[in-house]
Amino acid sequence: MSEANPAISFGFSSAGDDPEVSVSDAQGPATAVARSPVALTAVIPTLNESAQIEAAVGALSWVDQVIVVDGGSTDDTVTRAKAAGACVISLCNSTIGSQRNAGIELARNQWVLAIDADERVDAELRDEIARVVDSKSLPTAYGFRFRNEYLGRELKHGPWGRDWHVRLFTRDQRYSATKVHEGLEVRGEVGGLPGTMIHRPYRDIAHHAAKITKYARWGADDLRAKGRRASVWALVTRPAWRFIRDYFLYSGWRDGMQGFIAAVLSSFAAFLKYAFLFDQGGSKSV
Repeated sequence: MSEANPAISFGFSSAGDDPEVSVSDAQGPATAVARSPVALTAVIPTLNESAQIEAAVGALSWVDQVIVVDGGSTDDTVTRAKAAGACVISLCNSTIGSQRNAGIELARNQWVLAIDADERVDAELRDEIARVVDSKSLPTAYGFRFRNEYLGRELKHGPWGRDWHVRLFTRDQRYSATKVHEGLEVRGEVGGLPGTMIHRPYRDIAHHAAKITKYARWGADDLRAKGRRASVWALVTRPAWRFIRDYFLYSGWRDGMQGFIAAVLSSFAAFLKYAFLFDQGGSKSV
């Protein structure tokens, strides 16, 4: 295990010598998290998730340790996470990948589940995860399907319908530090598990649009760091291709109005990313 990230901010008790993020203090004597039989650490990166962090931690009552890595919330996410029984650390102005890595470094179990505040493990997947943790099986990482619910409907087609991610792994593995689409840098074999992660990424259209803006800015930052530049060609063709791919090639049209809205906003996200790149000075004439 690598050394703890020096940028992590710990809160200290009034005694002055025991950090609040110690497992005994953070988990609390009367929480289901501390008594859970599954030797697993769940890591949740957060930023202003007060509306759902308590439910997210509560849904992980079967897990031995829950670590919330907060990115500098201005609401009461941290207070609510602690009240729900999670171990909480702060890592401001960092990428989601860096937040995940900070939590992994503090994991006291061999196996780690990377999960977000808007995701829930279904019963079948929970049982499969428990089986993996107990069996000492060969793969060091496992992926599974995500069931995405959008505007009151599960998206079974389009890019959301084929959503699959590696989220269960041994604690010696780390995420990339890119701002968007951080990925686990897997060491060894990857297995697959039945069951699904239930994902409700957006409360409504306004919430979706706000997330698009944030991730488009981050995506532009990643492109600029790679030396990429914006052009009129990219601003025209990339959004068009995204819509054609999501709505027609991936059959997003089969998800009705929700599928159409998702495809349009996905196209807009592609446009906005390159528009931000242009605004940052990364532009060329064609």
